[in-house]
Amino acid sequence: MNAPLTIILTGALVAASCSLVGTFLVLRKMALLGDAISHAVLPGIVIAFLFTNSLASFPALVGASVVGIATVFLVEALHRSRRLYEDTSIGVVFPALFSLGVILVSVYAGQVHIDTDCVLYGEIGLSNLDEWIVGGKSLGPRSIWVTGGVMLFDLLFVLAFYKELKLVSFDPDLAASIGYSPMLVHYLLMTVVSITVVASFESVGSILVVAMLVVPPAAAYLLSAQLINMILIAIAIAVASSAAGYAFARSVDCSIAGAMAFSAGLFFLAAFFASPRNGLVARIVLRWRLRERLTRQLLLLHLKARVTVEEARTLQPEDLVVRFGWSRSRIDRAVRRLRANGLIESSGGRLWLTQAGKAALDREGTAVLAHR
Repeated sequence: MNAPLTIILTGALVAASCSLVGTFLVLRKMALLGDAISHAVLPGIVIAFLFTNSLASFPALVGASVVGIATVFLVEALHRSRRLYEDTSIGVVFPALFSLGVILVSVYAGQVHIDTDCVLYGEIGLSNLDEWIVGGKSLGPRSIWVTGGVMLFDLLFVLAFYKELKLVSFDPDLAASIGYSPMLVHYLLMTVVSITVVASFESVGSILVVAMLVVPPAAAYLLSAQLINMILIAIAIAVASSAAGYAFARSVDCSIAGAMAFSAGLFFLAAFFASPRNGLVARIVLRWRLRERLTRQLLLLHLKARVTVEEARTLQPEDLVVRFGWSRSRIDRAVRRLRANGLIESSGGRLWLTQAGKAALDREGTAVLAHR
């Protein structure tokens, strides 16, 4: 397998697996826990080395996984004490464990190449060089097997516990009332997140893992209100970010993992601005429509309050500018819309309510008319 394909596939598998479980972290407002785990596992790697005197992948993976799961339990224990909020618990646990790892490296492993920068940033560009050799035969890059296995494991977990994860994420009280254990589901999810983070960052570094845990699911959250669609969109964005990030890194000669995380950020910005449901542009348009609707509604009420035709015929758009403090263009837009619907008439710059407008007001009310 050539290097570019190995790098892109490794990044895509890591991104997809992280987004798969990260979707539930975003829904449960626990997105920062992945960041905590990725930093807190350093002492597990050092302890595994001290016991085995080896930097082989499997012992390091086991040690890091144990500490990752312990991080989850410590955070949850502090949170359940009701003395600290969850974000505060995370902020207490992961700096302490990461600092412990740095101390262990400096005291016990100072002569051994345990690079904290490698743990944090990884080097996905070299993933094609580490091949899995079995019986003297190469089975391909180790990163593909590891990240592919993690992806399969996460997929099977979500498929097996989809209903429970959905219930606990949206309504834990309902889940408890029908016999599910929200706490058990929580610990299962956190254990899977720990394994995913630890198994992935060996190949790509924790920075990319954290980005893919949070950014694609956050973008998908803006684009869909359905859980299954949100999961699929998050995975699609994650995979696209990996491919786009590699192309960007090649074009400007920069960090591949950083470019992939940056690409995910660009996808999030696109969703943030252009989402038809929650995007910034959609919200601006909605606010503008609400303002225009309110303008027409108040204009109808104001015309209705002027009982006689003689009074109505004295009303001019300039009077509304003074009365409501609106711009003339805003008033003109409302007048054009109401005239087109036959609810008001104007002549010589004066406005009045038509018989159809009066009848419609009495029959339907201004809340309905404002949509016209």
